[in-house]
Amino acid sequence: MHDLGLLPTVAAAFGAAWVFGLITQKLGLSPIVGYLLAGISIGPHTPGFIGDPEVAEQLAKIGVILLMFGVGLHFRLGDLLSVRGIAVPGAVGQSAVATALTALVVVFMGWSLRSGLVLGMALAVASTVVLMRMLDDRRMLHTTQGRVAVGWLVVEDIFTVLLLVLLPMMAEARGAIAGGDLLDALLALGWAMLKLSALVAIVLLAGSRVVPWILVQVARLRSRELFTLTVLVIAISIAVGSASIFDSSIELGAFLAGMVVGRSPTSHQAAADALPLRDAFAVLFFVSIGMLLDPTFLAREPMLVGLALAIVLVAKPLTALMIVLWFGHSLRTALTVAVGLAQIGEFSFILGTVAVETGSLPSAGMNVLVATAIVSIAVNPIAFKSIEG
Repeated sequence: MHDLGLLPTVAAAFGAAWVFGLITQKLGLSPIVGYLLAGISIGPHTPGFIGDPEVAEQLAKIGVILLMFGVGLHFRLGDLLSVRGIAVPGAVGQSAVATALTALVVVFMGWSLRSGLVLGMALAVASTVVLMRMLDDRRMLHTTQGRVAVGWLVVEDIFTVLLLVLLPMMAEARGAIAGGDLLDALLALGWAMLKLSALVAIVLLAGSRVVPWILVQVARLRSRELFTLTVLVIAISIAVGSASIFDSSIELGAFLAGMVVGRSPTSHQAAADALPLRDAFAVLFFVSIGMLLDPTFLAREPMLVGLALAIVLVAKPLTALMIVLWFGHSLRTALTVAVGLAQIGEFSFILGTVAVETGSLPSAGMNVLVATAIVSIAVNPIAFKSIEG
């Protein structure tokens, strides 16, 4: 019999995602819920076919790269500056409340303060995919409430990128401290900061000249396939290079690559060509995250999951509602922002995965994030309809 390698896992992942995606779409829910459920169905914790977690994880990394590349590609400082008076203090305040509440809860339940803070930040950041889809479906992207919500989301994205930068540095410093040498820890942190500065300088300064020139030259060939391939090569090469050469995260490298491509004259074509690839691999990313959920964890830790849901579905929107009203905006704007941010998604998973890899979060944290995401994303359209009525 032929050794099919990764094909059975890929086929099962896409097949299950298609079935569950159709079901959730028919029910009026986000397909992301279906993709996560698909992952659970082919994961090691449920009966039936079991996909290879290692294969799924490797393919999901491409999804992570393209997701972060897309964020960088669409990052516009103007979106933030136009609503900075509310978006910056609002996102900071809401994130602080969610993080503090989560830390209190998990420390009370025996986790470390570090794990509580990281989990809190993961619960604080909303899903870009879900929020943008909700606003777009209701033609609210370019309204006042839409601009405030998007600006708020941009600030949260910046927080996430900063955390993705800091987590590996902190892990390296902790390793040196554990060895009993504070000087080594400081040197490790300083060296990591130096490499990070070099990465940002090279990509944003040198890349902003080289990458747009390359894209323009390839675009002149009038080959869509070659242009798409060029965008893919740039995204993956910078992401992998940032990790292998500068010991940074692939997520940061992909984000920087997106920012550089976003400055080029061909940015709109790059976005149009990269979106289908991003969406396809994003499906594998969500499926791979779903494979991590152990359904029995919900029975073992119902209080932890319930409190996490309360933070996302109650504490976050209430905090946002009060902040937006405090700054003098209308109740309609306040409700739109509050409900739109009452969910978590891809950035929570990316942050949680990196935190687990660096020892900042126990693996149980991913169970909390996946369960919370499924429920919060499923409830979000219903909440939006309730404020519209």
